[in-house]
Amino acid sequence: MAVYRGANSGMDEALTYERNTKAAVKGAPDARTCLCAEFALLNYQEARQLQIELVAARKSGALAEDILLLLEHPPVFTVGRRGGRQNLLVPESCLRDSSISIVHVERGGDITFHGPGQLVGYPILALRSAGFGVVDYVEKLEEVMIRTAARYGVNASRNPANHGTWVGNSKLGSIGVAVRSGITFHGFAFNVNVSLAPFEWINPCGLRGISMTSLARELSRTLPIDQVRQALKCEFEKVFAVKLVPSEIGACRPDFFNPLSGK
Repeated sequence: MAVYRGANSGMDEALTYERNTKAAVKGAPDARTCLCAEFALLNYQEARQLQIELVAARKSGALAEDILLLLEHPPVFTVGRRGGRQNLLVPESCLRDSSISIVHVERGGDITFHGPGQLVGYPILALRSAGFGVVDYVEKLEEVMIRTAARYGVNASRNPANHGTWVGNSKLGSIGVAVRSGITFHGFAFNVNVSLAPFEWINPCGLRGISMTSLARELSRTLPIDQVRQALKCEFEKVFAVKLVPSEIGACRPDFFNPLSGK
């Protein structure tokens, strides 16, 4: 498991934007701090277990602040509470042959795909302390993705047919959240350079007749994923009125990097 450390190439524009945004957030009297732990690539089940532990820690007060997990996953299909395998359009043997697992989880929504080149955000957030409800929270997640896309000249918007971020009839970003004891987990998936081929094996989000898209497809070029990470974090700070503070996840979960834990 690799902890994300960032990169310097191709990031001047994003870093300038980040400095300006952080200055504005820092000057806002109502800005809260929110921890941010980043990973280059994290197994889905491991990320899910980490979220469950962080939710419990946030509820008990052992974790005193909200935290955003920002990462990419190895290829995996996940199915939410409203989903079923009827929206899987290929035999499961195809998944086995491709070494892609399918996982049923407690988030909302139906079936989706995660893979490298897709930025996934899991905010562990206490709604009451943040001062908004679930509907507002989902709209804020959508707004983060809409604004991030706009930074690259992609005009994304909401669609009343399904939560997330859309470019025309193509879905750019997906949302599937869960709330336990007033604490959010799961979150959003924003397609940057991810392979779109596995989405053709499913009815994405349980919807028929729609396609998935990515920033790379819309712009006909590959984007530096590190640059998009920085832009997305800037927009998260603005939309949620927080200051993101980099955090090693070991500070929140001391055994996470313990070799004896088998992780």
